[in-house]
Amino acid sequence: MRIDKFLWSTRYFKTRNIATNACKKGHVKINGITAKPGREVYPMDEIVARKNQIDYKLTVLDIPSSRVGAKLVNIYRKDTTPKEAFEHNELLQYSKDYYRKKGIGRPTKKDRRDIDDFLDTPSNENKEENQTPDNSSKESHD
Repeated sequence: MRIDKFLWSTRYFKTRNIATNACKKGHVKINGITAKPGREVYPMDEIVARKNQIDYKLTVLDIPSSRVGAKLVNIYRKDTTPKEAFEHNELLQYSKDYYRKKGIGRPTKKDRRDIDDFLDTPSNENKEENQTPDNSSKESHD
């Protein structure tokens, strides 16, 4: 069975197209070698698939005939992903949350747009409407 089809049928990727793209980008390795989407998978192969900044490690136990239900996935693969990979991902989430608190540092683009919208008052708009272009003012003086 092809590696992209295997990853899709064992529910590592939602669609086969996403699995194929992951293989093309080099996110999937079989026995330490980067795999193309058409590479065949055999029992006892070691697969490393990078998804959401986590390197999932699995061992192929058997080849499914088609996509399997979530409860039957463990018949066809053994997940050997270390727990440290998931813990590292949680730490990344926490570091992103506390990177910049609101109101500290330079404003983001969204903050700048909000400030500009707030500072746009009706008095500024009236000034622009009262100004006449240079051409019309010259014609009226002639």
